[in-house]
Amino acid sequence: MAASRPKVIVTRRLPEPVETRMRELFDVELNDSDTPMTREALADAMARADVLVPTLTDRIDQALLAQAGDGLKLIANFGAGFDHIDVQTALQRGILVSNTPGVLTDDTADMAMALILGVPRRLKEGAMLMRYGDWEGWSPTALLGHRITGKRLGILGMGRIGQAVARRARAFGLQIHYHNRKRLRPEIEAELEATYWESLDQMLARVDILSVNAPHTPSTFHLLNARRLQLMKPTAYIVNTSRGEVIDENALTRMLRAGQIAGAGLDVYEHGASVNPRLRELDNVLLLPHMSSATEESRVEMGEKVIVNIKTFADGHRPPDQVVPAML
Repeated sequence: MAASRPKVIVTRRLPEPVETRMRELFDVELNDSDTPMTREALADAMARADVLVPTLTDRIDQALLAQAGDGLKLIANFGAGFDHIDVQTALQRGILVSNTPGVLTDDTADMAMALILGVPRRLKEGAMLMRYGDWEGWSPTALLGHRITGKRLGILGMGRIGQAVARRARAFGLQIHYHNRKRLRPEIEAELEATYWESLDQMLARVDILSVNAPHTPSTFHLLNARRLQLMKPTAYIVNTSRGEVIDENALTRMLRAGQIAGAGLDVYEHGASVNPRLRELDNVLLLPHMSSATEESRVEMGEKVIVNIKTFADGHRPPDQVVPAML
C-alpha cells in the first residue's frame, strides 16, 4: 500500500461531504456518473487500487478477486450488508473486508414500521385512488383494513434493527414474538416484552405480521420457502426491509395472488431490481425501491465509517468494522 495516501477507488457516487473528505485524505478516484461499474471496470479497479469502496450493486465474487492486484488489501464496503462480497476468498487472498454497521438501524426500523402500518391499512390502494382521480367520496365500507393494536408481530432476526423494530411496535400495541439464531439476554427480552421461539415454524403459524430483519447468508437463503410460507395464516402480512433472498419470491407471489397471505410490504427483492412482474401487479402489495436506509444522515454516517475504516487500516491498524469469519 502507498506510504501516505492509499489509492482508493469508489464504485458509486457518494454524498458530497464524504467525497470531499476522501479527496482530502486519499488518492481517490470517484464515480461522478453514478453508473454501476461493469465487471470489466471492477476488475480494472481491483487491479489498480489499494482500497476498493464498493456498494451492494457490485458483486465481488471469486473470479473477480482472482484478478485483484497485489496492492489491494482492503475492501471497505459502503453498506452494512456484505453478502455481495466473497469474504472467504478475499480473506484467503489477504484482503480484509469492512462494512458500516449500526448507522442504518433507526432509518431501517422506521421504514419497517411504516410498512407494518401501511399494508394492513391499505395505504397503497388509497393513494392510488387519489392519484388517478377515482375516489368518489367516503363510504362506510370502502378500503376496510385491519388495526394492528393487539396483533402479534413476529420478528425474524433480532439484531440491532430487529430490536429497534420491536421497540417501535410495542408503542403501537403489538405483541412481540421473535426467532433468532441466538436467544436475547433475559434483560433485553424483558425490556421488549418479547416471546422467543426456538422453532421458526411454530412462530410463523401464530403471528399476524412478520417482519424480516435477518441478513442474507447461506443459511438464510430462502429461509422463508414455500413450505414455511404456507404455515402462515391467510390473514397474515409480511414485511421485508432486510434482504430479498431470505424469501422465495416466486412462492410468495403465488400465495399473495391466491389469497393465502393477506398482503406484503417489500423494500428488497430476491433478484435486486428485477422484480417479479406479477408481484408488481398486486393491489395487496406495497413495493418500495430499496429505500429503507435512504436518509441523508445515514448515507453521510456510512461514508464516515468507510473513511475511518480506510484511515485506520492505512495507519497500520485493524479496521474497526472488519468483517470476520464468525459473522459469515
